[in-house]
Amino acid sequence: MAVLFGLQANIVPVFLTTVVLVLFLIWHSRRKEAGKKFRRLPPGPTPAPVVGNFFQVYTKEPYKCYLELSKKHGSVYTLWFANIPVVVISGYQALKDAMIGMGEEFSGRQNYPTLMKVTNGYGVLVSSGNRWKQLRRFCLLTMKNFGMGKRSIENKVKEEANCLVQTISTFKDYPFNPTDLISEAVANVICSVMFGQRFESNDPQLKNMIKAVNSYFLFLNSPVGQLCNVFPKIVSLFSGKLHDMLTLVEKAKAYVKAEAETRLKNLDPSLPPHDFIEAFLIQMEQEKNNPNTEFNSDNLLSTVWSMFSAGIETTSSTLRQGLLLMMKHPDVQAKVQKEIDEVVGPSRWPSIEDRQNMPYTDAVIHEIQRSMDLAPTSVPHKMLYDTEFKNFLIPKNTMVLPLLSSVLCDPELWKNPNNFDPENFLDEMGRFKKNDAFVVFGMGKRACLGEALARVELFIFFTFLLQHFTFKATEPVEQLDTTPVACSFGRLPRSYECYAVKMA
Repeated sequence: MAVLFGLQANIVPVFLTTVVLVLFLIWHSRRKEAGKKFRRLPPGPTPAPVVGNFFQVYTKEPYKCYLELSKKHGSVYTLWFANIPVVVISGYQALKDAMIGMGEEFSGRQNYPTLMKVTNGYGVLVSSGNRWKQLRRFCLLTMKNFGMGKRSIENKVKEEANCLVQTISTFKDYPFNPTDLISEAVANVICSVMFGQRFESNDPQLKNMIKAVNSYFLFLNSPVGQLCNVFPKIVSLFSGKLHDMLTLVEKAKAYVKAEAETRLKNLDPSLPPHDFIEAFLIQMEQEKNNPNTEFNSDNLLSTVWSMFSAGIETTSSTLRQGLLLMMKHPDVQAKVQKEIDEVVGPSRWPSIEDRQNMPYTDAVIHEIQRSMDLAPTSVPHKMLYDTEFKNFLIPKNTMVLPLLSSVLCDPELWKNPNNFDPENFLDEMGRFKKNDAFVVFGMGKRACLGEALARVELFIFFTFLLQHFTFKATEPVEQLDTTPVACSFGRLPRSYECYAVKMA
């Protein structure tokens, strides 16, 4: 028996050595092939065998690693994640040259394995080429028809903002966590467009949808999520978190499918649609004989999910970070409230038209977004064609990371880039000052689809809340940490409790 155990003990290291050797030989062979195809890529840090540069940037704050590497390797450089080359572009001019000057070439969407598992490659977020163009054109037109940029969508936001104020009022002198309340309010704005209805806060379907969104972004931003995007087959074998997230997302998509099937039974294409799903179904009916149409059930489900999830997470996170910053900077909060009182007054509902007369509030909202840096690298792009850029050749299908963070923290573009400071958006006369370096919604053809809605939501929700409450921390202001939690895919506000003191 001892001999047997001795043999087993000897076999294990031999087996592991063999596996490592095989992996190395496969990697080496692929690297030789890649060397021919990618020989004119921008230079970057030397990759390690098998894993490439992955573990050089596998940290809680990968975007900081990207920024440091750009100082050494320039505004365009290449990383290797295993055998996958990733071109990083940083700095305002380089990003402008790529995303705007060569917008078509850089307009592809890199399909991270996690995103592919959720969408199967369908939907406006993850698609490229003709599919993406058809879906994006439809989404923009449909959102406009449902009130984007018009009074109707503003009224929906006001209604939800008022409901949020009423709910917060019930806490009176008790501390509370605003996370779920804000998520539900923002979600209901999206629901009114996607489903043609709002949900009560205790509705289990609304809670399930928000739970799926939270699980989705927590996984994307987790270390396991990072690993999944580089070593998807390995992670899929042991990650319970991946399985749990996909289960929740599929339940949410099943609800969208059920809603679509209900509408389809009584669909009358001659009548105006009541919501986004119905508009998509009408488009499907109109193009049913077109063999090249992209209007099918797969694209419907994934598009609704992508717009719903992205619309909730980005706006609700920004609002939560905004309240946290107001508690950290009570002087800023007081100046915003003074401007609200002078322009809007204590009883009238704020309107988007008030923004032009509220430069300080507008500057504060923009500075919340800039300093938060919600999506440091945006969603990864990919090249649609072999492209000459900055004297390098970036081959078709190469993954590209636009480092938006490099623009938002550039000392040459901002008065005070490293701190929260509304003066970054004000001129010497106290007037709001636009800045082309405000790239929080992305740049070029793949800029955020919901930017117009997000701008309305942020202004209305923020002014409504500060019109009615002064937000105070549950701990001394000097101990309050407002630094967003940096994750692999983005930056999220810290969880906190607060007091909402009713304005006199």
